Formats: sequence, C-alpha cells, structure tokens
Amino acid sequence: MQTVCTIAFICSIFKRSLQAVSHNKSMVIFWLVFFTFCLTQFLISRDKGNILPPHTIKILIWKWPYARRTNLTGNVCADLYDIHGCHLTDNQSAFNQADVVVFHHNDIYPSVATLPTEKWRPHLQKWVWLSLESPTNNRKINQLNGIFNWTMSYRRDSDIFIPYGELVPNIGHPFSIPKKISHLAAWVVSNYRESHKRTGVFHSLQKSMAIDMYGRANGKPLSKDSLLQTISKYPFYLAFENSIHQDYITEKLWRNSFMAGSVPVVLGPSRTNYEAFVPAGSFIHVQDFPSTKELAEYLMAVANNETHYRQYFEWKKQFTVKMYEDWRERFCQICKKYKTLPQRKIYHNLEEWINS
Repeated sequence: MQTVCTIAFICSIFKRSLQAVSHNKSMVIFWLVFFTFCLTQFLISRDKGNILPPHTIKILIWKWPYARRTNLTGNVCADLYDIHGCHLTDNQSAFNQADVVVFHHNDIYPSVATLPTEKWRPHLQKWVWLSLESPTNNRKINQLNGIFNWTMSYRRDSDIFIPYGELVPNIGHPFSIPKKISHLAAWVVSNYRESHKRTGVFHSLQKSMAIDMYGRANGKPLSKDSLLQTISKYPFYLAFENSIHQDYITEKLWRNSFMAGSVPVVLGPSRTNYEAFVPAGSFIHVQDFPSTKELAEYLMAVANNETHYRQYFEWKKQFTVKMYEDWRERFCQICKKYKTLPQRKIYHNLEEWINS
C-alpha cells in the first residue's frame, strides 16, 4: 500500500509539472526523462532483495526434497558457492517468473496431479526432474513422459550431474590414517532387506571374518557426530550399495569410508565404473574375488601388513574428498550449466531413461 501511495504522489507531482511547462516542448521532454528515472530508482531501492539483474537465472524449488527446507536468505549461490547470476526461491507464487522449476521425484509420486497446471506453464520455462535415488528405489510412472526438459541426478549422463561426492586436489592438507583398534570391518545399515544382494554378501562374509554392524537395522544407530569417529577405528568399511546401477556410488564410499579413513570394500557397479570416479588402488571390490572366503583372507592379510595397508591411502597425497550434501549447492549447479543445456529438449520417455 505504501508503494502505491508513493507512486501516486510522484505521478501527481509529475502531472502538475507538465501542466506548468506544457508550452515548452523541451521542458516536457526533460520532465518525462526525469520522471522515468526517479520512478525506476524508487522501484529498485524499494526492495533490493527482490530486484534481480536482468541476466539472473531464477530457479524455483517446487518442494524441498524430503521436506528438508533450507534458508534461502540473501544471494545464496554467490555468497556460499561463488556462482553468480543465480537466484533460488521456494515461493510457488513465483512460478510465472521462474526460468527453471525443479521437481524432486519423491514429491511428485504417484500422479502428475501434484504438478502445476500445464496450460499455465510459461512457454520458455524449463522443468527439471531430480532424483538421487537409484532406479530400483524410484517409483516409476509413465505419466511423467513428455513433461520434463532436463534431468538432474548422480548419473554422468544427466543434464545436470550432481554426484554424492568427488575427489578434488589436495593442496597443502596433511593427512593421517586413524589408529585401528577395533575388529576387521564395520557396516552401517538402516535400509536392511533380506532381498538385497548386499545382505547375502554380508552373511557369507561374516562366516569368515569379524564384522561389526551398526545402524537402525541392528538397533545400534550412530549419530552424525559419532559416525565417522566409530568407523575410523576399523581397517575396512563395507561400502555396500542397496542396489546395483551404473554410477550409483553414494555417501557410503565418499563419507563413510574415505572421510572416516577406512579402506572401502565396495559392492555396487563394476570396478571400471568406480575407477571413473576414484583411483584404482583406493578401494577393494567384492567382485575382485571368486568367493567371500578369499575376500576375507585377503582383508586379514592386508590388515596385518602395514606397508600394504597404507598403499590404499596413497591417493590422499593428491586428493581430498568434497561432499555434496547441501541441496542449495546442488540447485546452484543448474545455473553453471544453464547456458550449455539443450533448450529444446523434452524427455518423451523419461521412464525409459531412468531404467536405462
């Protein structure tokens, strides 16, 4: 209301000024320019937090993944991640002004009825399908075909690639290997199902070596503060994924193993796929051994040979781990990729891509 009154006041002054100088053409032009300038400056200064430069990419987060809302006050992408020209909002009333709208898969299941009405969608607006879950854990619905322009996931063939973590150059950061004072290996699991391949491997491996199991599935949950501290006491960590899919390499490797300082024993995609992300000598793959008995024998031999064991940490001389856990940082990545993304792309069969 205050804004309306102020504009009305400016307009009344402008009207009187024009009446006074209506006989002088040059003065009329002067007042027109002056009025335009004053009104523009007023609108900009009215609320600097909401006035965006014309080149700013406006991204609407339709719903926060898993309802974990994060503060968007200020210029988040620039202030936190040095990504400029990017504005994040979760205000659905900004739908018509958004360049990009991001939809988290779990939040649009089981029906497209939860999506905005298609007929009101701005012509050039891009819709992004987002998921960090594997195809096994994504509830697939063919109703999503022909709706989305871009995909955003852990897969390298996504339009916006957002891995769980990555190795970045280690510049002057010393590293140490925590002292191992516990049993041979640890496994932290909450999503425990007998049907999972990893459950069978665990039971088989447990027959030949000691494994301490933590997590809600075993009635031994670990807090965020105690997770890495606990795992760091073990020579090995079972970084077993809940399903096997290309590029599906989660925090079990990046955080639970690498950041804790334990050697990961991985069960997931192929060794070649892991080596696309991390050095070959930084992990042990279950598939490298014809049986779990031979895997257990190898782990016990390595644990008793300090020189051999330390070789699994050679990568730390060159790299350190960067985790992607803040959803704001993930959303800001859209702006980094925006200008290079295909503008006319539509996923006519999104379900097929998800399962490919």
